[in-house]
Amino acid sequence: MKLYMHPASTGARAVRLLNAEYGIACDEELVDITTGATETSAILKYLADKYDLPVYPKELKKRARVNEVMDWMNTQFYRDFGYGLVYPQLFPHHKRRSDEAHGGCVEWGQAGARKWLQVLNDFWIGSNHGYLTGNELTIADYFGACVVSIGEIIGCDFADYPNIQRWLGNMKQLKSWGRINEMFNGFVAMNKSREFVRV
Repeated sequence: MKLYMHPASTGARAVRLLNAEYGIACDEELVDITTGATETSAILKYLADKYDLPVYPKELKKRARVNEVMDWMNTQFYRDFGYGLVYPQLFPHHKRRSDEAHGGCVEWGQAGARKWLQVLNDFWIGSNHGYLTGNELTIADYFGACVVSIGEIIGCDFADYPNIQRWLGNMKQLKSWGRINEMFNGFVAMNKSREFVRV
């Protein structure tokens, strides 16, 4: 398989992390991070099925739960958190035409992000779960952790969401997390002194 990727890309980090954890060989081709050239959810499901990985359950109800949270991440959470709050503050191609329009976009994204973070904290993870669908690691966690962690670039520490903090902490214990996220962590460090609207 060839993965069109950038080491700091949200989608590519999730796929590369899964590959690294399971020793899946993959040719990587570097692309412009602004092109959105990976379709993470579909690739994770494909790899998990192709290599019969335990992180994508075969039992239909469990698999449906994994698919449900991945769809929720893509269609609800990521829309407001990533494209409404984080990316408009980082990337020129996400900037709105006027300062007023841009400020309104970020404000809307912040409000939506707070709502979805509370749902993630209270409903998906909750106080009794280590991962998104219970206490077993799934591809939903690979995808979700890379989506949620983009908030670190704008200084989000998720202090108001202790279950999210705990879950991200669990994901960061994966043996490949540090290596796969090396460039991403460099972006986080590079932006520490900047002022952002955050949650």
